[in-house]
Amino acid sequence: MTATDLAAVSAILVALVAAGLVVGTLVAVVRVLADLRAVVVELRSATLPLVADLRRHVDTAGDELERVDAVLERAERISTTVDDATRLTHRALGTPVVKALSVAAGAGRVSWRLRRRRRGVITVGGARPAGPARPRRAVTGPRRVA
Repeated sequence: MTATDLAAVSAILVALVAAGLVVGTLVAVVRVLADLRAVVVELRSATLPLVADLRRHVDTAGDELERVDAVLERAERISTTVDDATRLTHRALGTPVVKALSVAAGAGRVSWRLRRRRRGVITVGGARPAGPARPRRAVTGPRRVA
């Protein structure tokens, strides 16, 4: 055997070993792909019912959101109506009620003065006589210190 023959045989051996490694790698890749295919089939069979169930829940949630939206619209309309009614009532009754309360307060003062005159206490120019003529109201809230 010559050196060329020896180089040729060793090159063939290296090529055979490389081809064996490539074939072994390809076999491993084919096995992994077969396992992957089985996992994909299993995953698909497990997720399709879940996706259908999810769609059903999303549709139900959409219907519920429409109902809630309708309720909110009604509540907003009711709130607007109540605001308008309150504003109208305030405009219609505000001034007359204030005037009626003013008249009642004035009538109370007149009544008080007339009772005082019947008792014999005469006031000059509407001024109150010295001393507590009627009980004073209790002071509520914090007192201010000057």
